[in-house]
Amino acid sequence: MATPPIIEFRDVARVYGTGAAEVRALDGVSLSVEPGEFVAVMGPSGSGKSTAMNVMGCLDRPTSGHYLFNGIEVGALTQDQRALLRRHYLGFIFQGYNLLARTTALQNVELPLIYKGLGRAEREAAALAALDKVGLAHRAHHDPSELSGGQQQRVAIARALATGPQVVLADEPTGNLDTKRSVEIMDLLQALNRDDGLTIVMVTHEEDMAAYARRLIWMVDGNVQSDRPTKGAG
Repeated sequence: MATPPIIEFRDVARVYGTGAAEVRALDGVSLSVEPGEFVAVMGPSGSGKSTAMNVMGCLDRPTSGHYLFNGIEVGALTQDQRALLRRHYLGFIFQGYNLLARTTALQNVELPLIYKGLGRAEREAAALAALDKVGLAHRAHHDPSELSGGQQQRVAIARALATGPQVVLADEPTGNLDTKRSVEIMDLLQALNRDDGLTIVMVTHEEDMAAYARRLIWMVDGNVQSDRPTKGAG
């Protein structure tokens, strides 16, 4: 039996408001992401790319259509089941890092492991391993204020990796970084995809960052306008 896509949208719509105030953020989107892919999603403001990301991350639900994760209909899951899916199978990276200010890098990375129910020793070992993977084990006991923007984003990536997710969803991961730090972060994400087989879906507005992915989905007005390999995909 063929392995299903890890992410699949079948005619997904997301509508906000009613009547004259209705906004179709997603307007019948169909797409799929296979295990091990690195996909960039681009489009102008209001194109639906962030809404699509929120649906993939179980942070929002389609108004109609079907979202399947590993072949499972997410719309049929209870709220608690969707929370478990987020907790055990998805990792999130945000533009603003979202680190707790008065908490060390290690403790920030441990946070999702607390929600996952791991004991203290197991949490610390997993968090240190994740920090080591992003090259920051030596900064484990530093607060975010003692780290550069690039280092803070590396901590955020380690936090996303700590739970061993099947998919990492990255929302403008280089949006707050200068060019040098952006390249470092994209090199890291590309290596995690290439060497570890991690599935990554990234929303970005920067074409040079999207080029690190192997596939580019371009969205306009809530629809997929194009879906093609990037120049560096080969």
